[in-house]
Amino acid sequence: MSEFFEHIPSHYRTAMLVAGLVILWLIEGVIPRIRFSNHRIRHAGTNLFFTLTTAVVNLAFAFVIVKVADWTTAEPFGLLYLLQLPLWLHALLAVMMMDLIGAYLVHLIQHKTAWMWHFHKIHHTDTAVDATTALRHHPVECVFRVGALLLAILIMGIPIWMVMFYQSLSALMSQFNHANIHLPHWLDNGLSWIIVSPDMHKVHHSRYQPETDSNYANIFSIWDRLFGTFVTVKDTTSLHYGLDEYLDERYQQIGPLLKTPWEDVPGTNQARQQTGLHQ
Repeated sequence: MSEFFEHIPSHYRTAMLVAGLVILWLIEGVIPRIRFSNHRIRHAGTNLFFTLTTAVVNLAFAFVIVKVADWTTAEPFGLLYLLQLPLWLHALLAVMMMDLIGAYLVHLIQHKTAWMWHFHKIHHTDTAVDATTALRHHPVECVFRVGALLLAILIMGIPIWMVMFYQSLSALMSQFNHANIHLPHWLDNGLSWIIVSPDMHKVHHSRYQPETDSNYANIFSIWDRLFGTFVTVKDTTSLHYGLDEYLDERYQQIGPLLKTPWEDVPGTNQARQQTGLHQ
């Protein structure tokens, strides 16, 4: 496994992620949790565009990620090297810490820091959340996430193969927990004790702020339960997605989405400055 992920060709990872997305997108058409009235192909096209911008950012930082991971291994440097850990435990803790720092914490900070929220909010403007929504991130937000991942690698001490494994798993899990699929309540609820399930993450995309500011995790639901940000609702089909000030149809188009962080929205800026929060 370590050999495979250390030398995994980029087209292998791409094929894995494309296959996961296509399978989930097809399942959504058969057993949707919510039936949206939007044009699914047009909606997917908008969100797929941001795959390209994410790929550009990741490629720009790929050399740095490899160098940092290799340096922590060669030294060895990082908290995970303070003890003699078996490889499987090192890998498990590494994935958990990258999920905590590189996904949960940076996500939480973006919701609580007004200027960072301006870039993250395009992810929340999607009014028809499905598997493709996992791709909808502003390029600047991608820089935040790569920076958090680098911090996790440096603090913990994580070999590059574990980083590659985590990134593949993280992307697949993001597609899964955004997917608009109907799972039996007992199954979704059971999964949410370990991983982020679709119904658990749907709460995070609610237009109601106390629900928006919850369920930040991507892979392991333990972080939300541990830090008190875990929220459930009885019926996720009653949720309304999107943000009140961005319900205009143009915010489902690529151009306006890219410009959204720098756009003044009447009646909202003063409130954000006063509260320091995103709504």
